[in-house]
Amino acid sequence: MSIQKTFVMIKPDGVKRKLSGEIIQRIEKKGLSIVGLKMVRISKNKAEELYAEHNGKSFFKDLINYITSGPVICMVIEGDEAVSVMRKMIGATDPKEALPGTIRGDYALSKSENVIHASDSEDKAKREISIFFNDEEILNLNIQTV
Repeated sequence: MSIQKTFVMIKPDGVKRKLSGEIIQRIEKKGLSIVGLKMVRISKNKAEELYAEHNGKSFFKDLINYITSGPVICMVIEGDEAVSVMRKMIGATDPKEALPGTIRGDYALSKSENVIHASDSEDKAKREISIFFNDEEILNLNIQTV
């Protein structure tokens, strides 16, 4: 068993279309734990930091404008092989290629408005989590406090 944490974000179109509850329910039904959760409006600076690998590409400006266009829900998800499990759950970036039963296959409208983001590696998960969460905002579910 390899317990991992990963970063997941319900994008502006997912929040606007009121899909957040359904997506969160899918994550929990899969047996993964939500150990951090917040709704935010991403600043331009944080958006550029999140998508730094795409800086200089033709779609970068549109991506930044889109991700900052409305509130998002940021989550830290924990569980066995959480990174790969979430990537399978969300499906392909292009909804035309995403299988039915995946989040994007069921809900995404286009390649640019594809409802959800999830880290694609453990290293990226650590980096992306650190952009949106500090250590105090991430629960340790093994410790019980009153």
